Amino acid sequence: MKKIKIESTLEVYDTMDELPKEIILLLQKAIEAREKAYAPYSNFNVGAALVLDNGEIITGNNQENASYPSGLCAERTAIYYAGSQFPDAKIVRMAISATSKNKPTLSPIPPCGACRQAIAEYEVKQETPIEIYFMGESGKVAKSDSLANLLPFVFEKSVL
Repeated sequence: MKKIKIESTLEVYDTMDELPKEIILLLQKAIEAREKAYAPYSNFNVGAALVLDNGEIITGNNQENASYPSGLCAERTAIYYAGSQFPDAKIVRMAISATSKNKPTLSPIPPCGACRQAIAEYEVKQETPIEIYFMGESGKVAKSDSLANLLPFVFEKSVL
């Protein structure tokens, strides 16, 4: 038997102001998208913004449905739109911001498991990492150099 130790390394910034201007702009786009989310059931609004290698910025937000599994998270809304409209473009980075109407969200909130898997599909497809910045409504911002850092045992096409 052999034990395997897996570690993830994140950079954590105390505020958005510590980040480069282009990252602040991307986080602001995610916050703007978050404000337009349709989340009447969870009261948990999420916005995502991503930059493609062609310079396009794509945003998305969560869209809920009374039939809970029919909704879609912000990250997948943005990434699937990018994939449908710019199929040959690579995703360079993604920014995510989440807030709750029920309580303050002051610590970084990462993508859910389903979104991690969806992002992983594109990271594998494009054969380059996607930087991911994530935050709550304000406060600290976490940065992961790639999705693989957040989901080390990714399920991908080579296993099929």
